[in-house]
Amino acid sequence: MPTPTLVYWMRRLPHVRFTNLYGPTEATIASSYYTVARPPADDRDAIPIGEACDGEELLILDAQLRPTPPGEIGDLYIRGVGLSPGYWRDPDKTRSAFLPRPGGTGPQDRIYRTGDLARRGADGLVYFLGRADTQIKSRGYRIELGEIEAALHALPDLQESAVVAIPSDGFEGWLICCAYVPSKGKDVPASKLRTDLSRLVPGYMLPARWMRLDALRKNDNGKTDRPRLKSAFLAAESRETELEAR
Repeated sequence: MPTPTLVYWMRRLPHVRFTNLYGPTEATIASSYYTVARPPADDRDAIPIGEACDGEELLILDAQLRPTPPGEIGDLYIRGVGLSPGYWRDPDKTRSAFLPRPGGTGPQDRIYRTGDLARRGADGLVYFLGRADTQIKSRGYRIELGEIEAALHALPDLQESAVVAIPSDGFEGWLICCAYVPSKGKDVPASKLRTDLSRLVPGYMLPARWMRLDALRKNDNGKTDRPRLKSAFLAAESRETELEAR
């Protein structure tokens, strides 16, 4: 849940307990939790996914499946009793996602590759940072597109937004693109969003392409259809290139 939304409800329902749950279907939904003691002081504050549920363990590992130091970003894996046996009648996919734990005690000691990025904070809690496939390198910087989306969620003029990246022929390697839907009754030009966002993220994380929409298309799971957004930005980039060529 975006932090501004959480703050909104916590201030209006002061006697309700709010708990952040994290977990994929492959780990039987809930693998970690964090109870938010008080409304965050800042709309940009990150809400941790907390600590593992009983019988489970959250592991943040590097590409060689070694534990990352506290504060360093790594791939998030889950170990424990909540893991599914695998994907129905799909042994290849099962083997690619459910791995033997390094130094494990036997074939049943497995870890699940979530595809998510995370870090362990100085408070010892785990923080979710987005999908591993949304990490790009642009202008020499490693950028988490999810961090840009989180900053956009803190802007009051937006109903929803999504950030994707498309390949670039230029030196940057990737172009950061933002599709957005203004809040009802708002007329928000991309120039204003860029200015507002520049107060929250460094310049190298600002989108280079913007697209205003009436609504973000959703896939069958009800989530933003990012492949469709990428295709839309690629098509727009192609049209612009053709015009320049003329």
